[in-house]
Amino acid sequence: MISEDMLKQVALSREEYELIIQRLGREPNELELGMIGSLWSEHCGYKHSKLLLKQLPGRSRQVLTNVGEENAGAVDIGDGLAAVMKMESHNHPSAIEPFQGAATGIGGIVRDIFTMGARPIALLNSLRFGPLSESRNKYLFNGVVSGIAWYGNCLGIPNVGGEISFSPAYTHNPLVNVMCVGITSKEKLVKARASGPGNLLILIGADTGRDGLHGASGLASRTFEEEEELRSAVQVGNPFLEKVLLEACLELAGTDWIVGMQDLGAAGLTSAAIEAAGRAGTGVEIDVLKVPRREKGMTPYEVMLSESQERMLIIGRRGFEERIREVLAKYDLEMSVIGEVRGDGVARIREGERIVAELPVEILVTPPLYRHKVRKTGKIYDRQRFDPEGISDISPKDVPEVLLKLLSSPNIASKEWVYRQYDHQVLTNTVVPPGEDAAVLRIKGTRKGIALTTDGNGRWAYLDPFVGGAASVAEAARNIVCCGAVPLALTDCLNLGDPDRPEIYYELARVIQGIGHACRVLGIPVVSGNVSLYNETRGEAVWPTPVIGMLGLLEDISLLRHPGFGEDGALVVLLGEDLREVGSEGLAGSEYLFLLRSEVRGRPRIDLRLERRVQRCVMRGIREGLILSAHDCSEGGLLVALAECAILGGRGFKGSFEFEGRYDAALFGERPSRVVVTVRPRDLGRLEELASSLQVPLRVLGTAGGDKFEISGLVSLPLRTLEEAWRTGLERHLTQI
Repeated sequence: MISEDMLKQVALSREEYELIIQRLGREPNELELGMIGSLWSEHCGYKHSKLLLKQLPGRSRQVLTNVGEENAGAVDIGDGLAAVMKMESHNHPSAIEPFQGAATGIGGIVRDIFTMGARPIALLNSLRFGPLSESRNKYLFNGVVSGIAWYGNCLGIPNVGGEISFSPAYTHNPLVNVMCVGITSKEKLVKARASGPGNLLILIGADTGRDGLHGASGLASRTFEEEEELRSAVQVGNPFLEKVLLEACLELAGTDWIVGMQDLGAAGLTSAAIEAAGRAGTGVEIDVLKVPRREKGMTPYEVMLSESQERMLIIGRRGFEERIREVLAKYDLEMSVIGEVRGDGVARIREGERIVAELPVEILVTPPLYRHKVRKTGKIYDRQRFDPEGISDISPKDVPEVLLKLLSSPNIASKEWVYRQYDHQVLTNTVVPPGEDAAVLRIKGTRKGIALTTDGNGRWAYLDPFVGGAASVAEAARNIVCCGAVPLALTDCLNLGDPDRPEIYYELARVIQGIGHACRVLGIPVVSGNVSLYNETRGEAVWPTPVIGMLGLLEDISLLRHPGFGEDGALVVLLGEDLREVGSEGLAGSEYLFLLRSEVRGRPRIDLRLERRVQRCVMRGIREGLILSAHDCSEGGLLVALAECAILGGRGFKGSFEFEGRYDAALFGERPSRVVVTVRPRDLGRLEELASSLQVPLRVLGTAGGDKFEISGLVSLPLRTLEEAWRTGLERHLTQI
């Protein structure tokens, strides 16, 4: 009888083990069990999430791939070009070894892109940590940022955008989500399939070691209690080797000598070979003795399940071996023919003449899929109970102090301390670097540009998973629209706890439903993504944190808009709200409520149809030349958004507000679907007509210009005071002892 410890190691339940015996008609040996455990793990098999993910819309006229069938998603951006995009997580490794965990996360996501024949042109990230008041959180933060900078800078791929949030919910489980975007010819997209019986399985890149064993099944597919027990599952990266792999693979992608490529990521050679065969409906035969190794005495188990980095599997056409070898030699890379594609649908693993594993590919790639009952738990009801009348409103005289405190909060303050460590101008495509609503890169040889952003709101998803998922999509799209682009597609990364717990499965199901609903209303397909579960320690899960990576297209780069006030005398206008009737629900899950009241409570809301109208208004206003600048209202609310516009534009603001209701809700509430824009006085009438035709509320707030930030009866501060609070806030928290 197999032990419970062994089943735990491969992330299989006793019931799943019995199912394996039933399907095979026998007990699996140790290697076979390890292979099944890895491919049935949540990280590879998506057994708790696949049925839910089918609800997400994945098609549009621009989409070129089917979700889950390739390494990343691809969309048509015109001129015969495709943009390839994917987001992945490296949460558990980063909790254990933050530098290498984050660095190898970058390496893995980059391989997902160039495996498809696309040249990576941009990296983004979305990071979550515990409060910087705790020394371990500072250690994790510094390690992750350094790892991302090291690997990306060595590769020469610009890191152009991202987001960072802090909350006690992430103290033991930081979230490290990374996104990569590449460009290729539509005709040169490479499949991740082991097709054509008789074709060769060719391994290139690093030699295989023991690092990363049980990464997919042990590290990413179960909770962990003590980090030391899983330290050996963290991989070690070599970005210089990855750089030559990238160039060699892109050259091979331009030939007809290969039929497919697959990187060796989670579950290593097992995942790469078996999943490629599963997509093609073929089998594979591999001789582990032909796999180059950097350690002596490695067993077939270790060879097949190692997650050593910087390795690629090429499916080469038989008869073209020497041509492939010649290309690789140009980059000082060697190749090893480790097996071949078979037509029998069997995964056969040899150690020389001895067969050490023999399993139907179908069994390996079809894990049991689970669907639990979705039931709202009492915990969520408790979180949503919130009566703002139970807390006192702020007085007008306190508004300046609250504004400065919010601007210097690590969740709102400038992240320049982080992104100045990243090279974001390499490749000379970057038009809008980190620090604005979205990054923008030019597409050389055309007038086009692409806009990229990552956004998520774990606090809202904690209070209402459906709204949190929907709002994350809406905010990402709003950021894309504010820079003048049209949202084309998104990739996502869903970070939650143990799905076998009813409250966590409820969060997972509702987050996905919220994302799907927002995508359908806004007309944006999901082309790729990742689910990261079991993010919890000692029974404490992270907030459900859906992260959205989005790509938008500017048909003409001249349409680009920035968030900063760009002209003295321009009118500052709020689209999406008229301020006359401000509800207190905007305080739910707000940074204001958390920072000043230490509470995460309430029930956030979003009107997606209003969101769609607001975004259309902004897009049309930019195209018609009416809108000079645009910036969405998000964390910190309206007053923070106005302050950011002033800081980024280097121009002050003078205005007056009239509203009914609470000061805190009106000024710092985080109601969605709002955008601050500027317009020349002569164009205000046309913008009002446009907004009225789309049923978008509009309110003139004041005028841009000068060197002060003034709101009648509320705030009168030098712009430099706001800027100092915003620019130095994060660094001050990092240097506090």
